[in-house]
Amino acid sequence: MKHFFLHVVANLSLVLIVFIARDSQADEGFWLFNAPPVKQLQEKYHFTPDAAWLEHIQKSSVRFNGEGSGSFVSANGLVITNHHVAADSLQKFGDVQHNYIRDGFYAATPTEEKRCYDLELNVLESIEDVTSRVDAAVPPGAKPEEALAARRRAIADIEQESTKATGLRSDVVTLFEGGSYQLYRYKQYTDVRLVFAPEQGIAFFGGDPNNFEYPRYNLDICLFRVYENDQPVHPKHYLRFNADGPSEHDLIFASGHPGGTNRMRTVAALEEKRDTIIPALLATLYRREVLLTAYSERSLENARRAREDLLYVQNSRKVYDGELAGLLDPETIQQIATRENSLKSTTAKSLNIGDTYAQIQQAVSADPANTVNFLFFEDTHARSSVLEGIQTKPLGFNSQLFRLARGLVRATEERKKPNEKRLPEYRDSSLPAIEVALFSEAPIYDDLEIVKLTDSLTSLVSHYEADSPIARNLLKGKSPHERAYELVTGTKLKNVQFRRQLYDGGLAALSAAADLMIELAQAADETARHARQVVSEQDEVANKAYAQIAKAKLALGNGQFAPDANFTLRLSYGLVEGYAEEGKPIPAFTDFAGLYQRAEQHENRPPFELPPRWAEKRTALDVHTPFNFVTTADCVGGNSGSPVINRNGEFVGILFDGNSQSLSWDYLYSDKQGRSVAVDSRAILESLQRVYQLPALVNELTGKTMN
Repeated sequence: MKHFFLHVVANLSLVLIVFIARDSQADEGFWLFNAPPVKQLQEKYHFTPDAAWLEHIQKSSVRFNGEGSGSFVSANGLVITNHHVAADSLQKFGDVQHNYIRDGFYAATPTEEKRCYDLELNVLESIEDVTSRVDAAVPPGAKPEEALAARRRAIADIEQESTKATGLRSDVVTLFEGGSYQLYRYKQYTDVRLVFAPEQGIAFFGGDPNNFEYPRYNLDICLFRVYENDQPVHPKHYLRFNADGPSEHDLIFASGHPGGTNRMRTVAALEEKRDTIIPALLATLYRREVLLTAYSERSLENARRAREDLLYVQNSRKVYDGELAGLLDPETIQQIATRENSLKSTTAKSLNIGDTYAQIQQAVSADPANTVNFLFFEDTHARSSVLEGIQTKPLGFNSQLFRLARGLVRATEERKKPNEKRLPEYRDSSLPAIEVALFSEAPIYDDLEIVKLTDSLTSLVSHYEADSPIARNLLKGKSPHERAYELVTGTKLKNVQFRRQLYDGGLAALSAAADLMIELAQAADETARHARQVVSEQDEVANKAYAQIAKAKLALGNGQFAPDANFTLRLSYGLVEGYAEEGKPIPAFTDFAGLYQRAEQHENRPPFELPPRWAEKRTALDVHTPFNFVTTADCVGGNSGSPVINRNGEFVGILFDGNSQSLSWDYLYSDKQGRSVAVDSRAILESLQRVYQLPALVNELTGKTMN
């Protein structure tokens, strides 16, 4: 890997894109590993990451596909991530007798390690710029639908060629809103086994009331081991634990997979998000939170079954509440508008880009009703290029059985087409990931499925009205509850072998199956596909305009520019630094003493109730051990589980959250109060050694025996 310094060039080759440097951005940015912020780091922190350092961090980092981030932390295939990233796997292991989310887990021997049902980990092996090839495939003057089709063909060809040549998962990634296209090649691991998880009471101490708050006291970690050919992998690159942790004012780095940001978005695009997308999402999330809470309170088993769904809903609700609050602040929109106007004015004589903003506004506001259709029928990630196959979550069909049905219906339809004409997630290069999800043996609970599908069908019918053609076509003359009960109890999709038969049998097998859930997915698919096509064509127009804006910024040539996040590997950096809130200083670190004090303040009542072993082992701990800390390093959803790394490339912590002031980082970064929150490496080692008494695990992480 080479160093990439700043050059002013006449195209949008990724590693050369430059931007207006602004002091107000501070340590902002999700940087690409083939375009690191070398100049900023050298000038501000006198640190230059060389090629070996960057390769080491890149290949130590792990993507939990569809979930979050993590990293290799031992030569024997050990991977660390957050407890809440691992919660989906923990939930699927559980049953009436075993609640691994609540009670934790430890495998004392390799034979006790529990293989995950459908977890896929990705390690980024290489990046290749393919911008010129993708752009050249689009004829000059092509209509949006023609340009979209041509671009998809080129991308499909590139991915297929790469997969055949390397055997690696190959994804062409869109960056700078269409200004650059990069080919990412990943090593895939699908044999992943659970090694250790703490109790949820300490992993998520403080629960929803403390979520996105600080100070925090959370051991939000989980450890897995990666296998290949039934043997633990021995990665060349992994992060060694630093037992001394970070100090205040230290420069640190975070390497992870931020899910998505909107910092390049125009005022018009953010207004669409403010006025249409977020309100629709919040209305659904508030409904689901009430529903899942009521369901959970009926029994302990219900609470176990719904716990992962409820945590996801509560977390998402807080995120969107925070984002909406920021977008409703006139000062936020004014600040973004001022930047737009400044760019227009600065480039008026050389590159008149006024029309490009008008094109974006027209694209995003062309069909608001279709955006809602997209949310209800296709995916909640409106205007996002990241669509993870059957993991899409339409608001109107909140059911794992429905997602399986849709995956089978679309796999059947898409595999009939030439590879270049398929939906991206069903191309040959992506099918292995689809198959892992489709053939998962994870349990599915009828009662929870009925409750969730009833609620989402009710929401859908309420929006489109009960007598609408859409509602009549989906409900078949029944109430939402009757229809959901009929669908869930009548489908055979809970049987993995049945799913395999449908997948292998193609259209004939689907038609012969006469399965109600399959028929529902087919009935919804026409509306879903149309909504997706319209959104994709609107985005094609908008992205062409965004590319022109990027060129205008390029022409100014005053600094380096990191693209918006899109669940690809990025490097962010910052300082371990406290902040002030309401005139009071908030220290950078918390410690174990603060944990016990917080539990006592709340009389050890949920969600501030300590697990029994933590109460019992209090005297064994050094209560002055740093527990959590905050940093100015950029992070958003998807960064959960990102390792925090020092200048020496060592593990000193793991990101698990941001404070409430960081929620606006989706579209506007500020380090005045916004902070990301991490677990200190010292707290991890102290907990494993003193509370859980797992010296073998500590030795593996540190490479030495601890007393």
